[in-house]
Amino acid sequence: MTARINHLGQPIGWAVPDWTACARPPRTPMEGRTVRLEPLDPAAHTDALWDAFSRDETGRMWTYLPVGPYTDRGAFDTALAANAASEDPLFFAVIDRTTGKAVGFCTYLRIDPANGVIEVGFITFSPLLQRTTGSTEAMYLMMARVFDELGYRRYEWKCDTLNAPSKAAAARLGFTYEGLFRQAVMYKGRNRDTAWFSILDSEWPAIKTAFQVWLDPANFDDEGRQKRSLAALIAERRGSLPGGRRCVDPDVRQDDGGWWMVGVVDDG
Repeated sequence: MTARINHLGQPIGWAVPDWTACARPPRTPMEGRTVRLEPLDPAAHTDALWDAFSRDETGRMWTYLPVGPYTDRGAFDTALAANAASEDPLFFAVIDRTTGKAVGFCTYLRIDPANGVIEVGFITFSPLLQRTTGSTEAMYLMMARVFDELGYRRYEWKCDTLNAPSKAAAARLGFTYEGLFRQAVMYKGRNRDTAWFSILDSEWPAIKTAFQVWLDPANFDDEGRQKRSLAALIAERRGSLPGGRRCVDPDVRQDDGGWWMVGVVDDG
């Protein structure tokens, strides 16, 4: 997009004359076909989440999170209660609609209504949710609320640059790689260089259509295998966007490879 020029001959950004601050995300459910997202509630979700997370016997799903793994039920209950009370990050449990049980959680964080910017993070999916259609649908529901319901301009994803599954998931879900913040964070006694990704409101209509086509039951065969990958569907629709925006991190594989949300955990 061509920059405007002010009276001093300097390039400036385009005008946003009618902007008003967005609302904060509400603590209300988000309904999908395979999953439902509910505000995290210790009374309703703790037992199921403890069971679901315990399926990860090696602790692999906690490597890139600043907390966990949990081996003590009391510590887990205390942490989950604190999560449920938090406003930012704002936690949602992912409920498998077949079993009615919580199988993971994710959050909105760094919520900035004034600028219309919000991040998805603390994506903590148990083995019961990993590599399922529901894991992708959960991310679609989070995006749809941000853009369609609340009118945000920018949706962010950030992770440790060494977290290859998280980076691959960001690329597959339609995020554009923006760069690396070196030595941005220290956690668990180690350095983190942070990879930044985003989706803009102008990109969302094409990405939304791709999600809807991918999530349609007609896109899966009788054994539940996808017929067309989400990455391919997004790439097709992105061709109509200015600059054909895509992930440009050379370390990120962008095709589905037959799987989706491969054990991704993202710490925001």
